[in-house]
Amino acid sequence: MSGPGPSAVGSGPVRGEGGPVPPAPEPGPVSAAVELTGVGKTFRGRTDVTALDDVDLTIEAGEFVTFIGPSGCGKSTLLRLIADLTEPTAGTVTVNGKSARQARLDQDYGIAFQHAGLMEWRTVARNVELPLELRGWDRGRRRAHARELLELVGLPEFADAWPVELSGGMQQRVAIARALATGPKLLLMDEPFGALDEMTRERLQAELTRIAGESGATVVFVTHSIPEAVYLSDRVVVLSARPGRVTEIVSVPLGERTDDTREAPEFFAKVTEVREALRGRADRADRADRTDRTDSTDSTDSTGRTGRADRIDRTDRAAVPAAEER
Repeated sequence: MSGPGPSAVGSGPVRGEGGPVPPAPEPGPVSAAVELTGVGKTFRGRTDVTALDDVDLTIEAGEFVTFIGPSGCGKSTLLRLIADLTEPTAGTVTVNGKSARQARLDQDYGIAFQHAGLMEWRTVARNVELPLELRGWDRGRRRAHARELLELVGLPEFADAWPVELSGGMQQRVAIARALATGPKLLLMDEPFGALDEMTRERLQAELTRIAGESGATVVFVTHSIPEAVYLSDRVVVLSARPGRVTEIVSVPLGERTDDTREAPEFFAKVTEVREALRGRADRADRADRTDRTDSTDSTDSTGRTGRADRIDRTDRAAVPAAEER
């Protein structure tokens, strides 16, 4: 990857009680935050693997959109295409009205990966400060903001610790603080809460929705968790098994998220809707296959042969070489 990377280093805080809120993005022409048109991605090798195929998606500024789908469906690949960490083999990716590459060079987004990726030679606070340092913030201002962010993720007492002294979950919380440091217009998050305990995970989910709402930042999130996707999102984008295609987009109009949201009937209804969207195609195909087999087994033709016998007969005929059939 050439040129300076995004704030992956990331940018500013999350949604709940207290905590600093990064400034809202500067006003400008209204346009889609992310535009994907006919996007495909094939990894070349001894055997080519098509990860994504013909993906069309528009994410509006200020939206919180989550990608969900079966393992290997291309969720993380799609996020990396938006971040310009890999290039599409088909189609175009536009971020904030510019090419994905230019958005990366302009450091338009913060990013948090599945793994923390902390720099072992920098203290926890200095890891969080890194995107601010790259933007030229003075040392005192960087230090103060880093401590606010560490307070937000529940690690203020570890500011001077080294990454090796933290648990995996604690390291991930530091990475989230770092990704939020500069209050980016776009925040890309690849399963950042996956390594956290359930209580911390729920707290950070609530914090993240608060910041997304108050800062006006657009968030693109990847998860395997249906409840997490529903709680966080304005829309949930459901991807098919590889090659990943958008099979359904579920709108989640649940209003302001609170602890009560997780207990609301509307929340459970949306969890069910996303779950059914995820397994819908497979279930429909399986049901259709079972129906076809049942119809064939139960039917008889004019000669009185059963459907089972007819299937055996068709199987035998299918085995005849094409030349003989002609």
